[in-house]
Amino acid sequence: MARLEDITAYCDERTRRREITDFPGAHNGLQFGNRGAVSKIGAAVDAGLLPFREAAARGIQFLIVHHGMFWTPLAPVTGPRFEKVRVLLEADCAVYGSHLPLDLHPEIGNNVLVARQIGLEVEGSFLEYEGNPVAKIARAGYSRAELKERLREHYPDTVTAIECGPERVERVAILTGSGSSAVDHLRAAGVDTLITGELKQNIFNQAQEEGLNLYCCGHYATETHGVRALAEETAAKFGLAWEFIKIDCPL
Repeated sequence: MARLEDITAYCDERTRRREITDFPGAHNGLQFGNRGAVSKIGAAVDAGLLPFREAAARGIQFLIVHHGMFWTPLAPVTGPRFEKVRVLLEADCAVYGSHLPLDLHPEIGNNVLVARQIGLEVEGSFLEYEGNPVAKIARAGYSRAELKERLREHYPDTVTAIECGPERVERVAILTGSGSSAVDHLRAAGVDTLITGELKQNIFNQAQEEGLNLYCCGHYATETHGVRALAEETAAKFGLAWEFIKIDCPL
């Protein structure tokens, strides 16, 4: 058993929460409290009703999520909103959200963990948001066919390839989740290939016009890594069990 305030403080420090400005609605940090004690930690990508129900069933009392509870404006707590609160209260389950801090983290961030997963070594960062670069750049130096095969090994059901760039991939940008904001900046950063979660439809034309390789591996799938890493580290720090809650999200 560990104290909620100690676990929260550790997560705040590990993710550098106070140093990173996020998008409006992220509200990183402790988003929903409990009675003050934690016996088991969980991780999930989304603060949704299904993950909450699963957390309750598994006895989780501190759930780390990437997409938190407050992206939509404040609204009456009825229907599904009420049900989510009810599940958390009855399970005495706290919710901790970490969005951009768990995308750009140099050790347990989604971007760097995707790079590591497919054998790429990160050599830099780019695409700043409020003073913090949110995407990573890695060097490849092999064929795009090999890169695609590596991605399909880890994301067999979600990889979509738009291959309008060079056959030999040299520099790869990694931006998990939604990657459309990075495409305008790839050429200036000396990048020929982007690995991301999802893109807007118009990006297909841009890839053809600018000669880019783009690989979409699923918004959800590419953002499972950071919450898992933070949950595992936190559980080890406090001597607690932890679990990842997988939801069959195809997007």
